[in-house]
Amino acid sequence: MRLSRAMLYVKDLARMKAFYHGTFALEALPGETDQWVELNAGGVHFALHAIPAGIAGRIQILDPPEPRSETPYKLTFEVEDADWLRNKLEASGIQCLARPWGGYDLVDPEGNIVTVATLPATPARY
Repeated sequence: MRLSRAMLYVKDLARMKAFYHGTFALEALPGETDQWVELNAGGVHFALHAIPAGIAGRIQILDPPEPRSETPYKLTFEVEDADWLRNKLEASGIQCLARPWGGYDLVDPEGNIVTVATLPATPARY
């Protein structure tokens, strides 16, 4: 068994696709619709699914977004150089919080807290 996809429900699909594509260079996979986009995130596909309009209309996203720290999930992206990405993000106005173990947390445009960490030098063995 293996995890093949992680999915996030979003209010503004176009904005969230632009954020994850621009921040992590995730490319869209074939099959995109006005309600769904699947991004190539290495060994796992990362899907963004539009929240139905009737529900999305009742959701308020602040600018800047308020971090949603009480969710039962957190996405973690491993990158070649987390420090370089942090500098790039902060230069574009995205605040990053250093974590004691060496990664960074950032907030996406809808308030989801996302962790960024440098790729490990050698794969972890379990």
